[in-house]
Amino acid sequence: MRALSSLRLILISLLVGEGLLAILLGPGKVASAAANETAARRPVLVELFTSEGCSSCPPADALLARLDATQSVPGAQVIVLSEHVTYWNQDGWHDPFSMDAMTDRQKRYQDRLNLSDVYTPQAVVDGAVQMVGSDERKLTAAVAQAATAAKSELTIQDAQWAGNAVKFSVKGAADSKTVLVAALAEDSAQTDVKAGENKGKNLHEVAVVRVLEEMGKGADDGRALTLKAPAGKAGETAPSRPMRLVVFVAERHNGHVVAAAERMMSR
Repeated sequence: MRALSSLRLILISLLVGEGLLAILLGPGKVASAAANETAARRPVLVELFTSEGCSSCPPADALLARLDATQSVPGAQVIVLSEHVTYWNQDGWHDPFSMDAMTDRQKRYQDRLNLSDVYTPQAVVDGAVQMVGSDERKLTAAVAQAATAAKSELTIQDAQWAGNAVKFSVKGAADSKTVLVAALAEDSAQTDVKAGENKGKNLHEVAVVRVLEEMGKGADDGRALTLKAPAGKAGETAPSRPMRLVVFVAERHNGHVVAAAERMMSR
């Protein structure tokens, strides 16, 4: 009888949907379980160095978008940033999202990770491990591994638009051996590429970094911070599309990420 009861429970768990489970268990318990699962996830930062001028990059852009949308890696809250480099701009297409700051950031990873050169698409997970950005097996495995490591608490507080800037504060343990980094990224973007290796393609990208700055040591307990937004369309003081505010704390000596958080910022 006990074995039969266990079999019935397994069949019920496989066949009934969330709605029926809510009826059987009560909606409060289902909601509580979902909340606990979300709270149990550890933030993992995935930076993708990419370019609209690189024909190998669209598959990596698509993989980053899937990781972001599905949040399918067990135990991980995947926080993504698409960082467009400049060294493809001379090959026929000037990437409108490319920035020297992203090229410089990738070169710092080259030094820290002892790489012979920079390349795209490159994914860097929590500042500690890198791989080809379109390699789904290696990337998901690295994210899953990163999610097993303990991280410090970090929260974004009082985030709001003030003209063409975002004002906010963060709360977490301050440490002179770490640095706080903040980024504003377009939630999503589309580009019709007119030249270069991706000529004729309509590219879709998520979390496209428009500004990224170091904000001082580690995290702080309420220090007011300001991050100026990039220029919007003609006549706008700031972008009208939703932006992501991403903040993370990294160790100064090796760039490893020890805390991260994000907040959607709509106008």
